[in-house]
Amino acid sequence: MLEASSLGWMFPIAIALGFGAGYGLDMLFHSWPWLTIIFSVFGMIAAFINLFRIGLAKDEPPTVSTPSERTDDR
Repeated sequence: MLEASSLGWMFPIAIALGFGAGYGLDMLFHSWPWLTIIFSVFGMIAAFINLFRIGLAKDEPPTVSTPSERTDDR
């Protein structure tokens, strides 16, 4: 549930990190706007990859342990 609730923050943070890295490199190498565009796209790709990872993890059925599988001493 915690991963699903973080989806709202994941997209803007990933894109902002990509944009910030690209902007910083553009200022360093004086190549405006190419690295900003490239790294912003990388941020978007990273956000979608994380979305798919969370979505695929939610498709797996939950496992239920039976009393014989428990390892605690009761």
